[in-house]
Amino acid sequence: MLSDVYFPRVNGVSTSIKTFITEHQKLGNRVTLVCPDYTGKTQIEYDTENSIIRIPSRRILFDPEDRLIKSGYLNKLIELLRPLGIGIIHVQTPFMAHHFGLKLSSILKVPCVETYHTFFEEYFHHYIPLVPKRILCSLSQRFSVNQCNQLDAVIVPSTAMKDVLERYGVNAEISIIPTGLRLDEFEGGDGTRFRNTHGINANRPLLVFIGRVALEKNIHFLLDMLVMVKQQIPDVLLVIAGEGPARKKLQKYANKSGLTDNVMFIGYMSREQELLDCYRAGQAFVFSSRTETQGLVLLEALACGLPVVSTAVMGTIDVLDGQNGGCLIADEDVNDFSGKVIKLLYDVRLQNILRQQASRYVELWSAPIFARRSNQLYQQLIQEEKIDDDLPSLLPEPVVGQEY
Repeated sequence: MLSDVYFPRVNGVSTSIKTFITEHQKLGNRVTLVCPDYTGKTQIEYDTENSIIRIPSRRILFDPEDRLIKSGYLNKLIELLRPLGIGIIHVQTPFMAHHFGLKLSSILKVPCVETYHTFFEEYFHHYIPLVPKRILCSLSQRFSVNQCNQLDAVIVPSTAMKDVLERYGVNAEISIIPTGLRLDEFEGGDGTRFRNTHGINANRPLLVFIGRVALEKNIHFLLDMLVMVKQQIPDVLLVIAGEGPARKKLQKYANKSGLTDNVMFIGYMSREQELLDCYRAGQAFVFSSRTETQGLVLLEALACGLPVVSTAVMGTIDVLDGQNGGCLIADEDVNDFSGKVIKLLYDVRLQNILRQQASRYVELWSAPIFARRSNQLYQQLIQEEKIDDDLPSLLPEPVVGQEY
């Protein structure tokens, strides 16, 4: 696997990679991950115990949390990987990892598959605001088509993302394989401990958002919605957990909106305890992103028994079940969304019903299910590669003067 991002950088892609690596190892596959170094090292670092190769990287001007792998280390990477008997290459991000993956695929003569995690059409304009959105959409579409059509297969986490790529004109094979949850990782958590740690009264109505604090997550809308909720529930509190480039802007916006005492930004949390405590502390998880290719965080909330109030856009359409899935689906309208939040906060019986639904629903999203599906795709691609390699030896010897 190759990726331009991995822990300690916390986001959905890092989580997805870790989940799939763990599950593929359980299936008996040997997995080596190539990803950036975040510490400023100038040499490749190979952690043989965990099969992780860290490549020296440089900072990205407009996104200081991320790193860009330095291209000059490709030859050294080939030396490390060639003896490992690589059977397939799985690229997780479309930047230097994509470039490295295609090169390695050609040199090692193995198939290359890539997961399309990011809906760039609704992403780039937040970070390149001086360029008209129409132009950025056109460029992102061409970028996606060019990259996807270089691959042996493309993986997407949702039906909506497959539809988008097919509309763009991608003709590579596209398989829908979401990231599942390792359900045992979400069995713990202590909501009381979280509230005590952060000085939140035990009876205070608590909404939770966990994710990257960035403009594409549409957190401004959640703050507008919170203004409406506050009119009926004055002591409501929204916890925003995570980091990102929009944090300062959102803090100013919250203060300007009269929400100084109703919003708490708490930064990153450890997945082993703090994250679970946060999920367990709330009455509802709120979400309104327009750019999710899946929305893994919604499943995490449900796995912790936390009812969800969310819009259903792009990948979240596949994840959310408004009938029996432990959630209330709302329009991106402050009145509709706030109305559903208020109803849920007032109705303890409804909270309990949704919690019970959530525990059953997430069983359908168990990580081993989707790891086996991706393993089947790997085997198919490897077999096709072998057939292509063997094809010349199966053809009859040409006869002089005969046309083929």
